[in-house]
Amino acid sequence: MLKKIGLGLAAAVVLLVIVIATRPADFKVSRSRTLAAAPEVVFAWLDDFHRWHDWSPWEKLDPGMKREVGGAPSGTGATYHWVGNDKVGEGRMTITDSQPPRTVTIRLEFLKPFAATNTTLFELAPSGTGTTVTWTMSGHNNFMAKAFSMLMDMDATVGPDFERGLANLDAATASAASAPTPSAPAPAAVPAPAPTGT
Repeated sequence: MLKKIGLGLAAAVVLLVIVIATRPADFKVSRSRTLAAAPEVVFAWLDDFHRWHDWSPWEKLDPGMKREVGGAPSGTGATYHWVGNDKVGEGRMTITDSQPPRTVTIRLEFLKPFAATNTTLFELAPSGTGTTVTWTMSGHNNFMAKAFSMLMDMDATVGPDFERGLANLDAATASAASAPTPSAPAPAAVPAPAPTGT
């Protein structure tokens, strides 16, 4: 009897391994939204990690999250390293390609609680007076990630975060675009030279 149970469990494990191994390795999550601001305005917020605190959907998950922005001030070579609680973990982003005002490509590295490297792409297209932004994350699942994907639908889990982030970005860029431009101070009056006696 025990031998039959053991054989049944072994067969189940083999079947599970086969199912996991044959699952798709590549994944993609994508969301789009039309923002009110012009492409040049939106691009500036995506291309500069210093501005991500104002719109990223993950920035508020851990009030004590530590952030380090480095590399180039913006654009290709800019980096963003974060360390936080279990909700945000630890990771690093690096802008690998920046084509103003059309695309920003980012290498996204998760370090903790699990290791993974994905590609994030922001594509901007003019839409009337605004901008349609498409946010896409793609990557390749190893065996463990395939197993995890059986329990968690990546699109259903990450997609709503993208939607919330794009809504935040819309609000942030619209406010920035509508803010009045500070007027230049009037030049100081130059006093007329005092009359000289003759």
